[in-house]
Amino acid sequence: MSLLCIDVGNTSTHYGLVDGQTVSHTGHFPTHSFDESPSDAFAAEIEPLIQQAEGISFCSVVPDINTNLRASVLRFDKPTFHLTCHTCPGLDLVYPKPTEIGQDRIANAIAAQEFFGIPAIVIDMGTAVTFDIVSSRGYEGGIIAPGLAVMTKYLHEQTALLPELSAEDLLGVEGAIGKSTVHAMKLGVAVGFSGMIDALLARVTAELESRGEATPIVLSTGGSVANLTKDWAQKSLFVEDLTLMGLGVAYQRSKL
Repeated sequence: MSLLCIDVGNTSTHYGLVDGQTVSHTGHFPTHSFDESPSDAFAAEIEPLIQQAEGISFCSVVPDINTNLRASVLRFDKPTFHLTCHTCPGLDLVYPKPTEIGQDRIANAIAAQEFFGIPAIVIDMGTAVTFDIVSSRGYEGGIIAPGLAVMTKYLHEQTALLPELSAEDLLGVEGAIGKSTVHAMKLGVAVGFSGMIDALLARVTAELESRGEATPIVLSTGGSVANLTKDWAQKSLFVEDLTLMGLGVAYQRSKL
């Protein structure tokens, strides 16, 4: 059964047709388009996909736009499911304040649990880098760290002479000693970013194993994964549309 799954992020709304682990016809739409009213443009963009879908599943980290998002898809008269900490059957939330968990992170945890097994560590490399840990106990929590774009933007904004680097600038950085300001920045950000992820991963893995859990599978998703050093990238399984896959599973579970 194909579902239209929609992941509302702070900047961009990602969507696609999901059938199990198969995700197709993906696209992005600016989240701010839902700020003031329902978006006719979004409805027109997804209409061809809606015709192929039996239902709609969405999550959102921008609560203020949820009403307008619902209104944008309401015209299609398809069953609509909203994944929250209260609507995630099959995933125990072993977390003191479940309402604080980002809905996209719950979707990632559900996908890991359903398709890849537990224990699992999910690393989502977006604006922020998030680690989410799913163990035999359920969803336990995670880590939030600055993403690659945050690092480069902050260096530029807080200094007078340092330029702002793009993600493409950080691909394939060579050497260990910077021979120019830009080269030095590239090394500091690219290698430092990989080192941060590596250190956090080692800490979480050690804690899980100290409690008797098996060595966790490590899943990565999000655009910044391309900027990790090659040796680090081999330590994880990259799943491009993990969040959308989790939304599909959550919808199916809600119908059982």
